[in-house]
Amino acid sequence: MGVYNNPWFIVYVVLVCLYFQFQISSAVDKISGNQSLSGDRTISSEEGNFVLGFFKPGNSSNYYIGIWYNTLSELTAVWVANRDKPVSDKYSSQLRISDGNLALFNESNTLIWSTDLKPTTSSSLEAVLLDDGNFVLRDGTNSSDQLWQSFDHPTDTFLPGCRLGFNKITKTSTRLISWKNKDDPAPGLYSIEVDPNGTSQFYISWNRSKIMWTSGNWDGQRFSLLPEMRLNYIFNYTYVDNENERYFVYSLYNSSIISRLIIDVGGQIQQLSWLKSAKQWNLSWSQPRVECDLYAYCGSFGSCNLKSKPLCHCLSGFHPKSEEEWNSEVYNGGCARKTILQCGNSSLINGKSDQFLASPDMLLPTNPQPWALAKEKAQECGSTCLSDCLCTAYAYDGTHCSFWHGDLLDLRQREDGDPNGQTLYVRLAASEFSNSKSKERLIVVVVGSMVIVIVLGLLLLVILRRTKMRKIEKVSGSPSEIKDSIAAEGGQDNPQLVFFSFKTILAATSNFSEAQKLGEGGFGPVYKGNLPGDQEIAIKRLSRKSGQGLEEFMNELKLIANLQHKYLVRLLGCCVEREEKILIYEYMPNRSLDKFLFDPSQKAKLVWDKRLNIAEGVAQGLLYIHKFSRMKVIHRDLKASNILLDEAMNPKISDFGMARIFGINQTEANTNRVMGTYGYMSPEYAFSGKFSEKSDVFSFGVFLLEIVSGRRNTSFHRSGLSLTLLSWAWELWKEGNEAEIIDPSMNGTCRPEEAVRFIQVGLLCIQEDPTDRPTMSSVVLMLSSDTQTLPSPKEPAFHSRRTVESSSPRPNSCSKNEMTISLPEGR
Repeated sequence: MGVYNNPWFIVYVVLVCLYFQFQISSAVDKISGNQSLSGDRTISSEEGNFVLGFFKPGNSSNYYIGIWYNTLSELTAVWVANRDKPVSDKYSSQLRISDGNLALFNESNTLIWSTDLKPTTSSSLEAVLLDDGNFVLRDGTNSSDQLWQSFDHPTDTFLPGCRLGFNKITKTSTRLISWKNKDDPAPGLYSIEVDPNGTSQFYISWNRSKIMWTSGNWDGQRFSLLPEMRLNYIFNYTYVDNENERYFVYSLYNSSIISRLIIDVGGQIQQLSWLKSAKQWNLSWSQPRVECDLYAYCGSFGSCNLKSKPLCHCLSGFHPKSEEEWNSEVYNGGCARKTILQCGNSSLINGKSDQFLASPDMLLPTNPQPWALAKEKAQECGSTCLSDCLCTAYAYDGTHCSFWHGDLLDLRQREDGDPNGQTLYVRLAASEFSNSKSKERLIVVVVGSMVIVIVLGLLLLVILRRTKMRKIEKVSGSPSEIKDSIAAEGGQDNPQLVFFSFKTILAATSNFSEAQKLGEGGFGPVYKGNLPGDQEIAIKRLSRKSGQGLEEFMNELKLIANLQHKYLVRLLGCCVEREEKILIYEYMPNRSLDKFLFDPSQKAKLVWDKRLNIAEGVAQGLLYIHKFSRMKVIHRDLKASNILLDEAMNPKISDFGMARIFGINQTEANTNRVMGTYGYMSPEYAFSGKFSEKSDVFSFGVFLLEIVSGRRNTSFHRSGLSLTLLSWAWELWKEGNEAEIIDPSMNGTCRPEEAVRFIQVGLLCIQEDPTDRPTMSSVVLMLSSDTQTLPSPKEPAFHSRRTVESSSPRPNSCSKNEMTISLPEGR
């Protein structure tokens, strides 16, 4: 007790505590010469944008020194120091300044990573984390004298202000290199860098050797083969070429936006922006857009198939080298043989010779042997390959053999009958084909007997089924044809899709009782149904009087079966019997948005936060079908009545009967059958039959103005003029009275500055010229950012098309007429 009461001991304890407190508090944004960083200690940039410290990526058990965003809900690393040399104990490892370098030492005090500068004894050095995410080593007495910076040594992330380029003096490149996988930041297979040969393009390379994609040259505004990366009102891209260096750099017009460009583990360049409201990263664009276009995307002996899910599969006789990586959709590790080959393996004495398995409809692997042999038969190619232990595969084009040694890379599966597909013969161990003749005979006998029984049974069922079908069915588009059509689009990946019997539908709707009817659209009536087990469903029945038919029915069925997103309505199944064509959806208890938005007695339930959530959800749903679904889709009929609401008032885009599928690189299409709803159709579509992503953007702009105003974009009257909502909103915007557009029923819940922002985004979407309208990627970003400066909108489409009423002025009134139309010709 005497020690603890000793005043000198108390003074000592206080001084020690003050010392450690000083050590911690004085290193807020930097590490000085007498300090170190270990354990849970971090340093933060001055404004708190970024943090540097030890972290564990994903499910890894290793620790790395890295930089990550400080304000995000998920840890997102933007730079890693010791990416290929992790440490196991962060508490006994130290990051400190040593001999003029910033250095990381592990638990054994072994140097793991260093800035690799010439040694110096200067005591004024400091390592500072800047607010742009750049970590610099500099002389503390002269902050402009930077000796080293992380921006010169990026990992997989290209931050605003960082330079991606080529130093003409040192002949070195600043490149991004992908992570090995999602849990391991070690250098992966893919990298991106500026062309060192002097052109103004940059490229993605595989294994730092093979160029697999280029951006095209910079023309001062954009890269010729990368239209997404261009000067706009969000990003300011710059390419610089001087006597010392060539580099590419970008900045954000609004510094409050959090955005980064990365090369991901699969080899794609991705521009991502953080959505504050959704608390997640939004993918603005990616290149190459098609994963199978990435070189060796599925690794060695892996085949890529756009029509399958997952995209990558190992060839027969092979299995993934890492099941864990494949389960996390990282495939470039490739596949390994299940059984080693006989040829060249002395341990397999008296083993059978290797054999070849034919893989048809393949895009042949790259880098065949530089010689080819003229042969009359494919078997001769096989004999030649079999005699060479290095030969792993061959192909025969009818006159010549091609051979491959070692790993097979960049394999792609083509569709049946594709003229570009060829048969690849892959070498496998004989045991992959059979183990013994007796086993083969047994299998043949058993399988043969089973086949005979099954065939006889099926034949009887087919006869009975056809007899019944002739009596009760007369329908164009049978269930088998529908299944085949969906399968052709990849619909086999939706096992939840059910084919209901008409009897089940009758029972679920009480024989299509009027009490069960929810409403009626251009397709036909919609009913509420109850399946056994009290599962509620929505049943959409094609009306015989509908202008839509089998084509629209099949279109909606194929699309919804293949599109799955939280903001798209989910298709449960269909029914095709007799002359009935019925679609079955998940039931949306709050029905469609228009029932709330345009009903004076209901619209007050749509408080501002709910409207904001609905608008952002619809925007993300459109962005998905335009950019990130397996098929690029243009909806063509977006409107409030086609937005369904679940029990929590979350939106779901529905009614894809008029939607159209675009090719990956297709930007526009033409039709002589204009379909959609007046008031929501873009001018180029309504008058010329041309439609594109920007057509949907126009419809979304109308929808956004309706959300804010609570009015339909159909004629309402003001001061003797017949106006549209678009014209009215534009006039108020020009006068500076845009706040008058806001629905008064939101009084008390609306944040006017956000509503005005939505109005401005809506006006940008409805501009006359499609090229002036933003993409849905930009729209999502504009809606989620409350500080981004937006451009001024130009005059909207249809603004000049107003007529003077001959009748006397009437009070404001909204027409509730809304009709989906189908015109025989584009005008």
